[in-house]
Amino acid sequence: MSTAVEKIFARTLGRRVEAGDFVEAPVDLMYFHDGTGPLVLKHLVEEMEVTSIPHPERTVIVFDHSAPPHNDQVADLQRYVRKWASKLRIKYLYDLGEGICHQVVPEKGHVKPGQIIIGADSHTCTLGAFAAFATGIGATDMSYALATSTLWFKVPETLQVKMKGSLSRGVYSKDLILYIAGRLSASGALGKTLEFSGPALASFSVADRMTLCNMAVELGAISGFCPVNEDVLKFLRSRGAHADFTSSTDEGAADEVVEVDCSEVEPMVAAPSTVDNVKPVADVEGTPVDEVFIGSCTNGRIEDLRVAAAILKERRVAEGVRLVVVPASREVYLQALREGIIEELLKAGAMIGVPGCGPCLGLHMGVLADGEVAVSTANRNFVGRMGSKKARIYLASPATAAASAVEGRIADPRRYLP
Repeated sequence: MSTAVEKIFARTLGRRVEAGDFVEAPVDLMYFHDGTGPLVLKHLVEEMEVTSIPHPERTVIVFDHSAPPHNDQVADLQRYVRKWASKLRIKYLYDLGEGICHQVVPEKGHVKPGQIIIGADSHTCTLGAFAAFATGIGATDMSYALATSTLWFKVPETLQVKMKGSLSRGVYSKDLILYIAGRLSASGALGKTLEFSGPALASFSVADRMTLCNMAVELGAISGFCPVNEDVLKFLRSRGAHADFTSSTDEGAADEVVEVDCSEVEPMVAAPSTVDNVKPVADVEGTPVDEVFIGSCTNGRIEDLRVAAAILKERRVAEGVRLVVVPASREVYLQALREGIIEELLKAGAMIGVPGCGPCLGLHMGVLADGEVAVSTANRNFVGRMGSKKARIYLASPATAAASAVEGRIADPRRYLP
C-alpha cells in the first residue's frame, strides 16, 4: 500500500519510497514571483556565481505581488528579475497583469499530474489540485534547485480528509476548508500532505479543488492533494497538458484519516486573527465592515466572481464600505468581461484591480487603517496582514463577502441566493 505522494516520488526515482524517507529528486517544475525572485536570483548569481541553469524550460516566473509596482524600489527589483531571466534564458516570464502565479501556471499548461513542483511561495500547495506534489520552499532552496534541477525532500506522511455528503445552498469550498481548519487547527496537518478524497470530491470543480489545496498550508501541511477526475483531466487537456499519472492513495495507506460530512457545513468565517479561529457566520453576523476584498489565489477565479456578481446584481455596496475585486488572472478578467460580470460589479460600486495578489499581502490596493474591519476571500487573517496591525480581518467565501458588502456588516449570503 502506498499514498499518492509516495507513488509520485517512487515513479520519479524508479524505486519504492515511504513517508519519512529523505530523497534527492529531480524537479519537474520550479516557479517564483517578483516578491521572492530578487532573493532567489541574488543567491543564484551573486553568491553562488551561477550564470546558466541546466533546465530553463522547467522554470516559470510570474509578476504578481506588486502589480503594478507600488514604489520605485519595487520597480527596480522587478527590472532586476527581468534582466536575469533573460540572461538565464528563462522563456516563461509572465509579466505584470497576467495574474497570480498559482493561477497562471496551470492556466498556461505547465502543470501535469504526477509532477514534483516547487515554488518560492507557501501557497504552491494549490497545484496539488492537479494530483501533483507541489510544495513551497525558500529562496535559497530555489536557487539550489535552479542550479541543479534537483532538491532534497523528506517524503511526507498523508493526512486524508474523506468527504461525504454535499454542500448545501450558499455553502462553498471556502466554507468547507475553513470548517476543516477549525476542526484540525492551524497545526493539524503539520509537515504532512493534506489529501482530499471521498465521494463528495467527485462533484467538486477544478476551482473548488484549488481552493481546498490552497489553504492546506494554513493547517501546517507542506502540500495539498486531490486525485484527478474527468473535469480535471479535461481542464488539463484544454491547456495542452496530458496526464500520464492518475493514481490515488491506496485504501489504508494514509497515516491519518479524518471524515467530514459536507452537509453539516454552513457559511463560515475565520475570525481575527488566526485561520483556525473559525465560527459560523451566524455567530458574527452584524459585525460592521469597512472593506471587502474578493480575489487572491484562494478565491479570485471566474466561479468566485460569478457568485459575487449574482449577489451584487441590481444592488449597491453599502455606503462607507470599500469593495475591492481583483481577478486572479488576465484570463479570468477577460472571461468576466465577456460574461458582463465586471459591469455588474462596477455598477454595484466595486473597484476592480489589476490581476495579481492585490490587497492580500498588505502592500497596496486596499490596505487597512487602524481599527478597520475587512471581510476577505484570501487565505490569511494574521495581525497586520492587510495593512495596519490594529485592523481586523475575517476570512470568508465570495458569497459571504459580497453579501457583507451589500449590508455593510457581516451577512449570511443565503438570503441573497435563489
